[in-house]
Amino acid sequence: MAAIALGLASSVVWGLADYLGGLKSRTFCVPVVLAMMYLSSLAVMLAFVALRGEGPPASEHVLASLAAGLVGIAGLAAFYRALAIGTMSVVAPIAATGVALPVIVGLIGGDDPGPVRSAGLALAVVGVVLASREDDEGAAHVRQQRLSIALAIVAGLGFGSYFVLAEIGSRGDVAWALLLSRTSGFPLIATIALVVVRRGAARPRRRALAALAGIGLLDLAANFFYNYASTIGELSSVAVASSLYPVTTVMLAALLLGERVQGMQRIGVIVALAGVVLIAAGA
Repeated sequence: MAAIALGLASSVVWGLADYLGGLKSRTFCVPVVLAMMYLSSLAVMLAFVALRGEGPPASEHVLASLAAGLVGIAGLAAFYRALAIGTMSVVAPIAATGVALPVIVGLIGGDDPGPVRSAGLALAVVGVVLASREDDEGAAHVRQQRLSIALAIVAGLGFGSYFVLAEIGSRGDVAWALLLSRTSGFPLIATIALVVVRRGAARPRRRALAALAGIGLLDLAANFFYNYASTIGELSSVAVASSLYPVTTVMLAALLLGERVQGMQRIGVIVALAGVVLIAAGA
């Protein structure tokens, strides 16, 4: 029960961080947003691990954590770009269907999904297909919509891979897993951010920098909830509970941005969310 509660807590915090990060990605380029977010969370974890004074875990946990950082930053980059150019209420549920990956890993490991979780997986796939349907708002809009959906699918694969690798890394030590994942992800995204800024991309000023640092700490908190929950609960159960973040993102987008998804896409979003919920209910 505690593991599921922590997983749900991570989904709420992730949903808020994703909404805010997606908004900032409409003002600043994604690498700049992610670099500032990762810098704040990396600084916090460096200080925490240094003050605690415990050495790193075994090599397999270190490698898994480093790999989790790489797939995590790739997933976030794709996700934030999709949020910036697409409709949040469509992008977020599609990305969340990446939770199928840790469920599949569980199946390979001998888990029995049962009828409820199997139905949820089927609904998630159907929901993605329906939410990906195009409307008739012009060729430019259709191209942008296609790109945002493709990026959301890439993000889902990145998130699903992160769920699996972070769970392995956290078996050794949660704090080290968080530190190492940021250590591997930060140099690459920081380098890209420096390049795009030098080429004329907008530079965040003091207030924007503080906001991005705050979003980074929200993301760190969500990662902590998930990583710790994965050490006390089953991977598939915790991962699907953590994947309910689109509920928060979609609600905020509807309330604060006035987003309205129409027609078949609306049905697809509802079906995809229902699929994620059923996967969680069957966990």
